[in-house]
This record gives sequence, C-alpha cells and structure tokens, in this order.
Amino acid sequence: MPFTNLSVVVTGGTGALGSAVSQLLAGQGARCIIPSHRAAEAPKFSGPGRIEVVPNVDLADEGSVEKFYAGIPSLWASIHTAGGFAMSPIGNTSKADLLKMLETNAITAFLCCREAAKRMRTGGGGRIVNVAAKPALHPVGGMIPYSMSKAAVTSLTQSLGEELAGEGIWVNAVVPSVMDTLANRASFPAGTDFSKWPTVAEVAQTIAFLASPENKVTRGGLVPVYGRS
Repeated sequence: MPFTNLSVVVTGGTGALGSAVSQLLAGQGARCIIPSHRAAEAPKFSGPGRIEVVPNVDLADEGSVEKFYAGIPSLWASIHTAGGFAMSPIGNTSKADLLKMLETNAITAFLCCREAAKRMRTGGGGRIVNVAAKPALHPVGGMIPYSMSKAAVTSLTQSLGEELAGEGIWVNAVVPSVMDTLANRASFPAGTDFSKWPTVAEVAQTIAFLASPENKVTRGGLVPVYGRS
C-alpha cells in the first residue's frame, strides 16, 4: 500500500483516465482529492483509501486554484489529467480556438503545478505528474492548437523538473497515444484495431508509479504510454 495516508490531488478525476487513477490510488490507501467545476459523484472503488470531490473549482482561474490547494494541509502528489481535445485544419482554426486549448491544457497544468509545489515544499517533497500527448512529440496535422498546448505541458514538465529537483519534488509526464475509451472508439472508423491502444487502466499504472514514494529517481521524464499504436 504505497499511498497509505498520503493525500493526492487528481484533476479530471471523474473522467475516464482520472477515474482510473483515483480508483487505483485509493485502493492503495491514498486520500484522493478531486477538484471539480461542478458537483460530481466520486468514482467507486474498493480499498482502504478514500475519494473526495471538491466542487466549484475552476482550474483555469488563478484564485480558484490557489484556494483549492491552500485547503490541503499535507500534499504528497498532484496528478493532472484534466484537459481537452479539438481538431481542425489551420484555415478553420481561430485565435479563440488556440487560446481555448492553451487554457484548457497548458494553463491549468501550470497553475496546478505551481500551487502543488508550494504545498509540497512545506512537507519536504512530493510528486507531480502531468499528462501530455503523443502529438506534442510526433507532429500530426489538423490539430495544431491541441499539439501546441500539450507541447507546452512537456516543456513545463521538464523545466519544472529541473527547478524543483533539489527540493525532492519529482515532476514527470506521461505521454499517451490514443487511449481506449468509449468516446475514442466512437470517433474512429469501423475496422480500427482498438487492441493497439493503451487502456486507461494501463496508463493509470504508469502514473501511479511516477506519483508514488517508490519512484526514487525518475524526474523530468516524458514517459511514453503508446501501447502498440
């Protein structure tokens, strides 16, 4: 039970990946705290930990994020699965489209990283795990705002990893390809081989290790979780 009595924030914790992470960590003894824009039901799980949903938290609002993290007296890990996706050719992409992706993916990660680091300093260390995406590292046309926003997450992860290393706060990111979710299956054409995609449970396992006290040495990493895709 590597997370026994440890407090862990999981943004996006009621979504597909976030739920898998919260359930896994709570099963290993964690107190998982999920910030939510609105009231939401906590994911069901079995194990010694617990999952709490804190409503009315806007992850793109500086004051809201500051208030949320200030209410956590002892924080071990902060895992940032919240985000969004959009795609369109550049000729159909507006400035507002770009700014929305940057706010949804990069700004939320930045604010949560910053406030998490403040709380972890008081406890002498901790773990931060971001979620980037394969298009940030391997260029794909038709989704430039999304790719740019996730590339910002990779830069944030590596730079912050260096900045906080001396304080015992390891910062890493997982880099998924398309994950096997119902929504992703519905958006792909018939005949797609879904078995090549990583499942959210498999990605959650990698996140759990990076966020755990058992991770003694991995920092500043962009860890691919591609499956066979």
